[in-house]
Amino acid sequence: MSKKVPFAEVKETIRRALINAGLQEEQAEICAAIHAESSADGVESHGLNRVPRFIDYVQKGWVDPKGQPELIRAQGSVEVYDGHLGIGITNALFASKRAVALAQEHGIGMCALRNTTHWMRGGTYAWKMAEAGFVGISWINTESCMPLWGSDVRSVGNNPFCMAIPHKDGPVVLDMAMSQYAYGKLGVYRLAGKQLPFPGGYDREGNLTCDPGAIEDSMRILPMGYWKGSGMAIVLDLAAAILSDGKSGSDMDAEGKGSCTGCSQIFIAIDPAIAETKEEAENIVSRRIAAADGAHPIKEGSRVRVPGEGTLARRKRSMEEGVTVDETIWAQVQALAEGKMDITDIASR
Repeated sequence: MSKKVPFAEVKETIRRALINAGLQEEQAEICAAIHAESSADGVESHGLNRVPRFIDYVQKGWVDPKGQPELIRAQGSVEVYDGHLGIGITNALFASKRAVALAQEHGIGMCALRNTTHWMRGGTYAWKMAEAGFVGISWINTESCMPLWGSDVRSVGNNPFCMAIPHKDGPVVLDMAMSQYAYGKLGVYRLAGKQLPFPGGYDREGNLTCDPGAIEDSMRILPMGYWKGSGMAIVLDLAAAILSDGKSGSDMDAEGKGSCTGCSQIFIAIDPAIAETKEEAENIVSRRIAAADGAHPIKEGSRVRVPGEGTLARRKRSMEEGVTVDETIWAQVQALAEGKMDITDIASR
């Protein structure tokens, strides 16, 4: 069951829960904003829903709130940092800002971050680079949680890739996992008691299914594009590890410290002015969006949209009508905020 809660209340409740977990005021404020914004944008899986697990990781020592990015190497438009297992959100915000600063100086900037933790919604950082006026590209590697094509066991990370194109009316933003549905999205459907619109993985008997719970149970999510998503996952994993001199997914598998603990991340910002003026770039994007929006829809009365348009619409609706929250998760975070529940009382999801 779900309900609507005002954005400010969602953010403040998360902030208090994070303070109780040991975060400093500024850290809690930043992280609460990102979690609440993710839920407002319709990505509950890495917004409110992720808060209990994040707190669990802090208390296990898998996330160190005192960990700060440390510069390891710099060469021209590239910087490499060690995240020291700090908070994934604040580490990633730092790295995306450094990529933008480098791009302002060189036209293109890359910040590679190793030994960091889960960044929550990946699109957040590409979105922020685009809002600063730059083409933003970012990705992360994870522990193995998806079968490679041809395998029936977890053997590669579901490594999200994000890309955003700046535009005056709101950036075009692609934020995608390498599976048809990320595990977080499976959880959202399961909590809502809904089936997936399209098959998203296999059950324990090896049958394709739309049942999110059966896929979570088998851990056999379906790579997007079948072998193509599997191949993309491997190259994203390797590129992140090599460019940051960090861990690959198999290295994280060997350590076994939860989702994305010790992962590698890449942030690239590109100034559109490298090729043309800002006005020319805006015109290119505006024409392309108009053409896409004008594509004939499959269903009469519906419309085709480019990535990011739906997010902006959901954000506006959430700010006006309230953020959609799962009642069970909301009650847990409220209890954590009020000090009425310890994270050990909440079963891991």
